[in-house]
Amino acid sequence: MRTPALRPRRVAALGLLAATTVGLAACGTESDAPGVGDNTGGGGSPAECEGQDGEYLIGMSQANVAEPYRQQMDDDIRAAAEEVPQFEVVFADAAQDNAKQVSDVENFLAQGIDLLIISPNEAAPLTAVVERAYGEGIPVIVLDRKIEGDSYTQFIGADNFEIGRAAGEYVATELLPDGGNVVEIKGLPGSTPAQERSEGFAEGISSVPEIEVVADGVGDWLRELGQSQAEAIYQANPEIDVVYAHNDPMAEGAYLAAQSAGRAEEMEFIGIDALPIPSGGIRAVEEGRLSATFVYPTGGREAVETAQQILLECTEVEQEQVLQTQLVTEENASELYTELGGQ
Repeated sequence: MRTPALRPRRVAALGLLAATTVGLAACGTESDAPGVGDNTGGGGSPAECEGQDGEYLIGMSQANVAEPYRQQMDDDIRAAAEEVPQFEVVFADAAQDNAKQVSDVENFLAQGIDLLIISPNEAAPLTAVVERAYGEGIPVIVLDRKIEGDSYTQFIGADNFEIGRAAGEYVATELLPDGGNVVEIKGLPGSTPAQERSEGFAEGISSVPEIEVVADGVGDWLRELGQSQAEAIYQANPEIDVVYAHNDPMAEGAYLAAQSAGRAEEMEFIGIDALPIPSGGIRAVEEGRLSATFVYPTGGREAVETAQQILLECTEVEQEQVLQTQLVTEENASELYTELGGQ
């Protein structure tokens, strides 16, 4: 299937809104929108593509830059886009507010963006506005967190279920082969990575029936909340062997809570993200706070590369681009930090 035709850039707001209204009326049912109701994807050559001679406005809608991973994603997009003279990227931070993120995307549409990149805060609340953008002929790249359905041009992200399963297998084979007690600190419940990382972990530890998840908490991807959740869990559970957190900041928060309680030496801590930055998970493994983490690429540079294929090269793209992960332990942390571009 072809990518929907690109809209003219920077039309007047009132004119654009009027054209949008007409466009929506002409679309008819939702199943008439490009890419809706089939699994062939929305990637392809725009019907009207200026290619290398055009100038393009890209909107990047971020779920929450308070998470270091998401700030790094924005930084990666910004750095990659600076290398493409035809691209201008505008950023918006939803601050973990679904309604604000919907409004952010609507504002992008009013600005006449040529392409939307979005990392949804939660799947269901953001689905309709993404479908609207896609139905209006705007290529949509969904990063990291999914929406419901397939009304987008390309999804870019690692396999969160597989990462969760790998984390569970690491616990089962390396940390608790004879069983033990695990605490799980989860990400935002309505986000697909949180759901998939939990489901994958459960499968990964299932090979050792003696491993029990004795408690869980919801840290919403934030270190401070992960820390407070862990503090409450530690008070209620005198025997904990492993803390599995859905990202590195929450794992660090859980470590700090254990340190304050004088129990850090009793537990092993595992996270996900492995950002190659001084405050990231790789350094935390090197310095002994985390036992392991898993590389979770931001997809920022890949998103800009896909935008180039769509806007500049007018070529088709696959509807899914799966990024690779890697286990980070004390043995390979230093090497990976350098390999991944750490400073």
